[in-house]
Amino acid sequence: MAAKVLNIIVTGVGGQGNVLASQVIATAAVDSGYYVSVGETFGASQRGGSVASHIRVSQIKPYGPLIPRGEADFILGFEPLETLRTFRDFGNSSTQVIMNIRPNYPLGVLLNEDHYPDIAVLTGGLRRKSQRLWDLEATELAVGLGLPVGTNMVMTGAFAGVYALQIQLETYETILKGMFDREILTLNLAAFRAGVKAVTI
Repeated sequence: MAAKVLNIIVTGVGGQGNVLASQVIATAAVDSGYYVSVGETFGASQRGGSVASHIRVSQIKPYGPLIPRGEADFILGFEPLETLRTFRDFGNSSTQVIMNIRPNYPLGVLLNEDHYPDIAVLTGGLRRKSQRLWDLEATELAVGLGLPVGTNMVMTGAFAGVYALQIQLETYETILKGMFDREILTLNLAAFRAGVKAVTI
């Protein structure tokens, strides 16, 4: 890790499991010897509002938990529009983005009162403005594995697979083994590994 601190934002809407994903990433970093600070911001999360976790990782010293505007190095976006909003506030031309392309439509869109941006247009804009974009069908991968709520583990695997931090994949898997057991563990490990594969093929 060349930078003094790596700034990661995990963003989505309530109910997508992105807080759990941020906990796994932060724990893996701590277990690998990094200094880690985590800050979380919540909108109306019970109603599908914005939820974002700021993870700041350093080999040198602890940093404050909230990332300054425009200084995100990585954005892990569970929902396309939330990813775009987060990039507008915290991204820059050096930011790398991993995004799940499945929309979670707000109530206004479902009631035909608001318009949801075209995914292709949204993805194209992020691709042009960021250093790199991985756009994943993370929800579809999780559903295909028999774990409809496993989008968070697919996205965690995708982050692990790009090796933004020098953390062994086994470190993440050990954490998952401490959180789940039996069939649920098997499904979550499969989802994590599918995320790794999605960014490495």
